[in-house]
Amino acid sequence: MTARQTIEAGKAVLGIEFGSTRIKAVLIDEEKKPIAQGSHEWENQLVDGLWTYSTEAVWYGLQDCYADLRKDVLKQYDCEIESLAAIGFSAMMHGYMAFNEQQQILVPFRTWRNTNTGKAAAELSKLFNYNIPLRWSISHLYQCILDNEEHVADIKYLTTLAGYVHWQVSGQFVLGVGDASGMIPVDPTTKTYDADMVRKFDELIAPKGFSWKLLDILPKSLSAGENAGFLTPEGAKRLDVSGHLKAGIPLCPPEGDAGTGMVATNAVRPRTGNVSAGTSSFSMIVLEKELSKPYEMIDMVTTPDGSLVAMVHCNNCTSDINAWVSLFKEYQELLGVPVDMNQVFGLLYNQALKGDADCGGLISYNYISGEPITGINQGRPLFVRSATSRFNLANFMRAHIHAAVGVLKIGNDVLFNEENVSVDRLTGHGGLFKTPGVGQRILAAALGTPISVMETAGEGGAWGIALLADYTANNPENKNLADWLDQCVFAGNTGTEIKPTQEDVDGFKRYIEAYQKNLAVERAAVEL
Repeated sequence: MTARQTIEAGKAVLGIEFGSTRIKAVLIDEEKKPIAQGSHEWENQLVDGLWTYSTEAVWYGLQDCYADLRKDVLKQYDCEIESLAAIGFSAMMHGYMAFNEQQQILVPFRTWRNTNTGKAAAELSKLFNYNIPLRWSISHLYQCILDNEEHVADIKYLTTLAGYVHWQVSGQFVLGVGDASGMIPVDPTTKTYDADMVRKFDELIAPKGFSWKLLDILPKSLSAGENAGFLTPEGAKRLDVSGHLKAGIPLCPPEGDAGTGMVATNAVRPRTGNVSAGTSSFSMIVLEKELSKPYEMIDMVTTPDGSLVAMVHCNNCTSDINAWVSLFKEYQELLGVPVDMNQVFGLLYNQALKGDADCGGLISYNYISGEPITGINQGRPLFVRSATSRFNLANFMRAHIHAAVGVLKIGNDVLFNEENVSVDRLTGHGGLFKTPGVGQRILAAALGTPISVMETAGEGGAWGIALLADYTANNPENKNLADWLDQCVFAGNTGTEIKPTQEDVDGFKRYIEAYQKNLAVERAAVEL
C-alpha cells in the first residue's frame, strides 16, 4: 500500500509522546516506518517551588500536536485520518498525579524534575532495602504524607502522565509495566507491583487511617502486547477536535519515555542497553540477573515486557548547552547574520572535537535542576575555570558536552566497575546525537565502550510507542517483544558504531576527576 492507502484503510498506527519540551506524534505504516509527524512545543513551570505542567496545558498540547499531525497528513497525502490500527501514549516517567473520586486533580502535577522528596525516598529505601529514587511516585506520595498534605485522604487514583492521558481517552486505569516500575518497584516474575513492598508501605501508613490501601489507588500493570482498552467517543473528541477520528481504536499499554527509548533502539533483550540524552539523560541496561546490592544512584525498573533494567537517571543534560547556543545566536543576530539553528549547533558541536581531550581545565555544571546522583538538591548552572585553563571556543563547547554526560558516567562506573555488568550493544538516541558523531564520540569516551546510533534515533520515543501500539495490534505469531523487534522492525540494523579512543577515554577521566573535586564549588553556589 502507499502511505495514503494505508491511512485511508485505517491501517496506520499512531504514537504520541509527552516529552519535557515537546509533545510529538508519529504515524507509521505497515512496515513500521514513519509517514507523518506532528508536534507541540511546551515547557514546565516552577509554581510554589515545584516543577509542573497544568492539565490544561496537557490537553491543549495533545490537541495541538494531533492537529499538526493531521495538517501534515493533509499536506502530504490530501486525506483525513478517520481510523487507525492502534494508538499508544507515552510520557516522561515518574512524578505525581493524584485524583479524587470525581477524577479531579488534587494538586498540580509534580514532575520527575522535583527533588523535594529526599526524606521520603531515604525512609522508603531503608524500609524496602531497595533504592527508591526521589522522582518515583511512591516517594512523592509518602512525602505528601510526611508533610501532612490534606489532599492525601481524598486520593482515589494515582498515576503518571502517560497513564492519565490514556485513562481519560479510554476509560481504562492501567499502565505499562515499565512505567509502573517507576511508581513502586515491580516484581519481574509477576510483572506487577512488588507484593512485599506494597504490604510494608500499607503497614507504614496504617496509623494515618486513610480509607485506601496502596493497590486501591494504583493503575493495573500490563505488559507489552496486552490490549489496554479502546478509544472512547469522548476520547476521540478530546484527541481530534476536528471530529474526523472515530472511536473504537485499540490502545496499547501507556508507557514511560524510558521504555519507549528501549524499544526505539531495539534494547529490550538482556545484555543490550541504550542512552537517551535530551533535556534529561538516562542509560538503561537490561540485566541478566539482579545486582548484588542496592545503589542510591541506580534505579531498578523494567522493559515494557517486564525484564529487569538498571537505570542511571540524570536530571540534566542538554538544557544548559541549549542556553549557551542561544547566546551565540543572539550575537549572530547582532551582527545581522541570518541564523540557522541547525547550522549553529552543527558548527559548535564539531568545534568541540578540536578541543583538548580533558577540555583544557574548563568545567561545566549543567544543573538547571537538582542532581540527586551528585547530591545537589537545587538547580545552579555553573561554569568554572582557573586562570591557567585553556579558555577557547573548542574547549568551552567540549566542556559543556562532557558535562551533559558526566553524571551519567559516574552512575555507570558503578555498573561496569563494581557489578561487572556486560553489554553487547549500547545505542544512543535523543537531541545530543543530532549532530552526527559528536555526542556519540564523547559518550563513548565517557563510558569507555562503543556507542551505536541508528538512522531512526531522531524519531525517538513517539516512534517507540507507535511500535508498541503496532506490537499490540499486529503480532499474529505471538512473538516475544525482543524477537518481534529483531525480526519485524530492525531486521539486523544495529546502526553506526563509534569506538572510544584511548586519548578521549583518558581525557574524560581527567575531566571527571576535576568535576568531582570541584563539586564543592557547586554546593556552595546552591547555598547562596
